[in-house]
Amino acid sequence: MINVKEGDIFHIGQYTLQCLETSGHAPDHFCLYAPEHGLLFSGDHILGKITPNNTLWSPPWEAERDYLGEYLANLDKVENLELKLILPGHRYIIENGRQRIAELKGHHQRRLDAILRILQQGSMNGAQVASRMKWDLSISSWEDFPPAQKIFATGEALAHLTHLCFQKQVRKDLQDGVVYYSLL
Repeated sequence: MINVKEGDIFHIGQYTLQCLETSGHAPDHFCLYAPEHGLLFSGDHILGKITPNNTLWSPPWEAERDYLGEYLANLDKVENLELKLILPGHRYIIENGRQRIAELKGHHQRRLDAILRILQQGSMNGAQVASRMKWDLSISSWEDFPPAQKIFATGEALAHLTHLCFQKQVRKDLQDGVVYYSLL
């Protein structure tokens, strides 16, 4: 196993790859950047037609890191690179990196705005918030979501709720082992 850190350099054939720490999707996510070629091997940090799943990596009442905040900050870091091509870990190659980054930022801002509107209805737990959010699925009701999709959706809602807590727009309260979120 190789431990890497921000700025480490690897030489592979004609490529010089720089390690970029891009936590957010995962706590220890890294991208590899080949500056002389304008290539970014983005892993799951930037995907073509879907958004990387952002979730919590600890129980919501113990959340000490704002993974969505880290993700957004690392999108800013990558956006400042000279990018000709982004090569994600799976799915589609991205030719216009700045446009894709803007789309991802816009997506998360719309999610955050939607959650703030949802919480105007009162205090809710993460699953309750997720059940009221709009999802890009052909399934029309939360009750019809497959269990795995409910888990992914709730995890994403929790990441956004935690970000809003770190931004001091939302507070969380632990009640009988369940975290409830409300507007400040």
